[in-house]
Parts: sequence; C-alpha cells; structure tokens
Amino acid sequence: MIREFEYHYKSASTITTKGIDKSFIFSHCSEVEKDNQVPCFFYGNIINSFIASKCLSTLAKTVHAHFSITPDQRISLRDPIVSVGNEQLHFEAFSSCNSVYARIDILKEGIDGEFIESGCTNVDFNDATIRAFNSVGRNEKLLIAVGSGEMQVVTEHTATTEQKVSLPDRWIKGLGNVQVYLAQMSLIFKLNRIQAIQLFRGLPKTPVKADYFLLKSGHTYQFSTLQKPGSVRIGGIHRLNLIENLLMFADDVSFYQSQDQQSTAVTLDFKDIRMLFLLSDGLYRGFSGEGKNLENLATEVSEELITHINHQFKTNEIFQPTLISITNDLQFKTMDTLQASLSSIGLLGYDLYTNSYFYRKLPFKLSRLKSLNPRMQNALKLINQGDVEILVQDQDTLKAEVKGSSGVVHTVLGKQGVFQCTCNWFTAHQNERGLCKHILALKMKLAR
Repeated sequence: MIREFEYHYKSASTITTKGIDKSFIFSHCSEVEKDNQVPCFFYGNIINSFIASKCLSTLAKTVHAHFSITPDQRISLRDPIVSVGNEQLHFEAFSSCNSVYARIDILKEGIDGEFIESGCTNVDFNDATIRAFNSVGRNEKLLIAVGSGEMQVVTEHTATTEQKVSLPDRWIKGLGNVQVYLAQMSLIFKLNRIQAIQLFRGLPKTPVKADYFLLKSGHTYQFSTLQKPGSVRIGGIHRLNLIENLLMFADDVSFYQSQDQQSTAVTLDFKDIRMLFLLSDGLYRGFSGEGKNLENLATEVSEELITHINHQFKTNEIFQPTLISITNDLQFKTMDTLQASLSSIGLLGYDLYTNSYFYRKLPFKLSRLKSLNPRMQNALKLINQGDVEILVQDQDTLKAEVKGSSGVVHTVLGKQGVFQCTCNWFTAHQNERGLCKHILALKMKLAR
C-alpha cells in the first residue's frame, strides 16, 4: 500500500511580472512545525537566469514523464523538493514512474540573494509557473523566493494558486537509494558541447526495449546496440531525450556508471549551475524499490544519535564522515552505519563533482522517515517473532532457517560473507537490488 503525505499550503505560490523582471515566490509546507513558522527561506536573484529557467523547465518535464506506465496509470506529480542552505539551492525530482532522478544545483557563484534560513521543502510547479519559466529571455532577471514573502504583487494574468497535493512515500525512499548509486559512480566519458550535440543526433526518439551502449572511437562518441570494452550500458536510452534541449548551452556533458553497471548518470555543467540525471537500470525499475543500502543497516543505530546529527547539520552542508567521527567520538564502523542510515531515510545527498555527501533536512519528522523501508521493517518483525533460527555458525559458514510471510521456511546460507537464500526475491534479483528480508534479518540478528 502506498501511503501519502498531504500538503496544505497556507498561501498561494505566485508569479510577479514587473517590466522585464519576473519574480517566482514558492509557497512551502513542512511536517516539522518550526519550519512552517519561517515565512521565507531564501529570496534573491539567479544570475544566470536564462539557463536556470531552462533547467527548471526541464525538471518540470522530468516530473511529468512516465516511461513505464500508461497515461491512465500516471500519477500526476509536479512538486520538486528544494533545499536551501550553505549559499546554494538544490532542486530535486523524480519522473512519475520513478525511474529517472534529476537534480539542479545552483551554486554560490550563481546567486545574488539573501539566505534567511536553511531548510528543505516541497514546492509547486503548476502550469502557469512552467509557462513562466519557458518565457524567461536572455536579458530578463529571475528572482526566486522559497517560502512566502510578507508582501506579494500579483498581476491579473500571472497569479497562480497552490492546490492541496499528495506526495507518495516512494519519492522519499527513492532519495535514499539514489545516493548509494551516486556514491559508487565513476566518470567514464566527458564530452564537450559539440561532441554531445553530435552524439545525441543518434539518440532514438521513440521507446526502445534493448539496451544501448555509449562508445568512444577516436575523438567521437556514438550510441550502439553492440557492447564493446569500455562502453557504458544504458537501459531505456530514450529517457535521455529529456535533456537534449539543454545540450547547446552546456560547457560539457559527463557520463558516469555505477560499479555494478546497474545505473547511469549524466551531468551537464553550466559553470555556476549544474544539472544531474540518474537513470535506473531499466524502464520498469524504479529507484524506490531498490535496497542498495540495506546491508549497511544490519547494525542498528540509536535514534538519539540520528536526532543529534540532524540537529547538528544544516541543509546542503558538506557531510564529512571522518571529521564527524572524531568530533562525536564515534568508531569508524559506527560512522559507516550512521551514514548508511542517514542516506536510507533521505537525509544525505551525493555530489559527483566534489565526491562528497551533503546534508538534506527533509520536511518530515524522523519517525516518519524511518518507517519508509518495508524490507527493514519486515526483517525486524521476523527477528521479534523469533522466526530466525541459526543452525550452523563457524568461522567461514552460516546456515539458518527463516520463516517467510506465507509460512514457508527459507534456508539462508552464508560463506565467507556471501549470502544466498531460497526465497523468490533472491532467485529473481540475487543481491543486485539489496538483501532480501530473510538475509537481512539473519545479519541483523548476528549484529545484535
């Protein structure tokens, strides 16, 4: 069952036009009450207004996209998450099918404004706002206010009204999983503007089922259905059509791939603005269903420690595990588990350019965030019910029987740290999408 969080906005989001200047004021909503007392997180001018508008319009297009479901099944989501803090703005969103993650990073050098309070909130991109993004010209200013200002001027033709919307928990679960993929990414190819434009001329415009591969031959690049050494595998390659209209403005375009080749990332650099796209392994594989970080969560972390860190860090602040371990007198193993826990509930993002995590304060209570991983909750249930029985345990080998939800007893075998299970999940996915609940329950029991 998909649970949803309903947003109730205290005021309308507005678009104000005065001469050639356009001002976008986004209403916000938070489950954390003190955030709702902040009238405005940020107000200021985006220096590279034309590029920022193009990127924001593309982000809205990504949210509308649905690559693995029919229009009748589509969930209408238009509410990217914006993080304000550390003199930066981050806009994040998923496609409606959850198979594409996109993020815009507007850096300190590209912002002329006032950061009133750090925070993270959901904002509305309704049709009028999207049309306004598309109308911003090269010589126009773009002012963005995150929150609702004390005074708003709305013209007759540009005012927009925020409607009550719902946000599925799968977005929050997706945020936790994409960071694990991004942290394991390696840069494979970096293309200049001309190379990228030439490459995308060969991009399929219609949906394709077969995998494609990005190859380099001399100084040129091409998409091919044939795999060669050093190539990048891309499933559902037509999803890249989302970014084609940005290529003519980018200084360079880079392709990354995860160690297990289960995900591909593309970044576009506009100097003071960057945009990231992360594609899942295939059209029918949404990021919310992944469990890449579950193995690191086998050792439980106290809620007091997570709460302490959540109070200590501000939104978009760089998260340095070694420094945090020393400052808080934590063992490195505990720090690894803490980092995995924070990532799993969406409180950490990952920046490919700096190869570092940044903190994200989501507008939800910690108790809600911790309840969003069903496999983790099911594993805890198996332990608490006494459904995990260890039969053999020596230096190299583990054997256990774990009772499944239907009453079937599954056998879990572990040898030199590698685990197998007789359940259907393991048969279908092995460990590519994280541990099954039976292996996870066993590892959690051992950790206890």
